Amino acid sequence: MRRKIPSTAALQAFDAAARHESFTRAADELALTQSAICRQIAALEDFLGVALFRRTRRGVRLTEAGISYSRKVAARLDAVERDTLSVMAHRGSGATLEIATVPTFATRWLLPRLPAFLAGNPDVTVNLSTRTRPFLFDETEFDAAIYFGDAGWPGTEAHFLMREYPVPVCSPQLAGVKAGMTPAEIAGLPLLQQTTRPYAWRHWFESVGMSISQDMGGPRLELFSMLAEAAIHRLGVALIPPFLIRQELDAGLLITPCPHAQRSERAYYFIVPERKAQLTALTHFRQWLVDETARYSSSEEMQKTSDT
Repeated sequence: MRRKIPSTAALQAFDAAARHESFTRAADELALTQSAICRQIAALEDFLGVALFRRTRRGVRLTEAGISYSRKVAARLDAVERDTLSVMAHRGSGATLEIATVPTFATRWLLPRLPAFLAGNPDVTVNLSTRTRPFLFDETEFDAAIYFGDAGWPGTEAHFLMREYPVPVCSPQLAGVKAGMTPAEIAGLPLLQQTTRPYAWRHWFESVGMSISQDMGGPRLELFSMLAEAAIHRLGVALIPPFLIRQELDAGLLITPCPHAQRSERAYYFIVPERKAQLTALTHFRQWLVDETARYSSSEEMQKTSDT
């Protein structure tokens, strides 16, 4: 059955006109005449049966339908462009993986280890984009996701990677900080909160048998990297897994005033849509990631044992 899809030329003309809200500037971008852009937009509106632009004395403005449609068209054209560039780059060979990942884990843990995977799989390209919350794979171009939380995404396979063991960290210059603080003393410091882990401090205090009224009070930031910067600049004490801030700890920018580490109930998982689970490149990446995190977790446990 023939697909009900407008012509690519019409979609490109609409995308350019929507971004500029100008047929003239769209024509300049696409090296066409303004009348050609007008014809493409008119043909697209006839095809859809919907007005995408309002014509005014000062030019054109997107209608509500035009705003909604332009966002979707732009995303699809971006995906087609990425796929085209990938095929051109690989000349038809190899594979490209689109992986969604939580940001600080990607920059501090995954990227330093990724060259080892690429060296063993030279025909595979791994593209990383950041996502901090669950999403529907059918609505994105992603082949898999590295996610911290629970494993229950419908229609997917979840592969356990590792847990977190967050500890309180802060600047050594933070007022009231000293070495060997107790959890009760930590409770008296300004607590920096993480948006994606709103109960982190509550769980940390519960792990030492404490309940405090202000465990969810304090500035909220979304990423571990933002928490670390806030802690460095003496805004408070943050709860962060040491493996994500090793550089700051080694440089003395951050310290652990209380050594108690709480084992997280949630964990990092590699989430794969069932329909893509058998892709060869994805299978190789998944196995490498599972093995690498297991190796790292084992070394971390050995380090903890030697430190006690």
